[in-house]
Amino acid sequence: MSDIILETRNLTKKYKNVCALDNVSISLKKNHIYGFIGENGAGKSTFMKIVSGLIFPTSGDYSLMGESDPKAIERKRRNVGTIIEEPALYPKYSVWRNVEIQRMIVGNPDKSVTDKVIEMVGLTEAKDKKAKTLSMGMKQRLGIAIAMVGNPQLLILDEPINGLDPKNIVALREMLKKINEENECTIFVSSHILSELYLLASDFIFIHRGRIIETTTHEELEEKCSQYIIVRNDNIPETVTILEKHFADVNYKVTADDTIKIYGKPGMKAELSKYLMEAGIVISELSEKEQSLEEYFMTLTGGAANV
Repeated sequence: MSDIILETRNLTKKYKNVCALDNVSISLKKNHIYGFIGENGAGKSTFMKIVSGLIFPTSGDYSLMGESDPKAIERKRRNVGTIIEEPALYPKYSVWRNVEIQRMIVGNPDKSVTDKVIEMVGLTEAKDKKAKTLSMGMKQRLGIAIAMVGNPQLLILDEPINGLDPKNIVALREMLKKINEENECTIFVSSHILSELYLLASDFIFIHRGRIIETTTHEELEEKCSQYIIVRNDNIPETVTILEKHFADVNYKVTADDTIKIYGKPGMKAELSKYLMEAGIVISELSEKEQSLEEYFMTLTGGAANV
């Protein structure tokens, strides 16, 4: 049996002359937590809306839980929980009533599940409160309870930590980890707070201007973000020539007239120093630095001017 829960093939979405998604092909494996990273307007919400069945792609297709026929996909969506942009709540109804209504909509015959998911998200003491009286953090918890009432195999969350204070962000992160582990639920989550995704996700998908620019595991990203080499000297063009001749697979970026950053290759410093000295290049700096997830994202997308 395949461990792929969602597979998209060249998904494209156009609005008149604007291409919101451009040939997006990704695969999500069961029981992983995926961080979906991209700037505003990159196509994150558009992608999530398509795979949630809220809008249709212009071209391309996808398989959900092994099914690619549209009618079969629609049936499988009973096993998908979503929060797109913000939780859809009935403001005048109680926490309990909001969840119970969703239980009936998805057709879950287990009446006990309403109380179970409310307890899961820590809202038992607030179950009689009206949704409109809840704090932002409690509304997000309620949204997740509603998304979980069908016992989903896939949970799609669009910016769930927007507007939350640090305490609620930590609580939400721990809750999602628990849901992933105890319910064997694949989670696909986007956020602008990249440092939080780094603490939550097992895998990362970077999207920029509607195109997937990188997919990587947490371990691979940790290696890429942990260190980079900064090179400063008086002959950057010759340094680039040396890099491309002797380190063909290296990822580097010229950041100033006298500066290059080299990513993911901390062990090459001594060898690079030898080649530079042999070429007669005067080195003003050759050192290792640490790179944050935000810095790595900026490197991938070509800097602030391209975000």
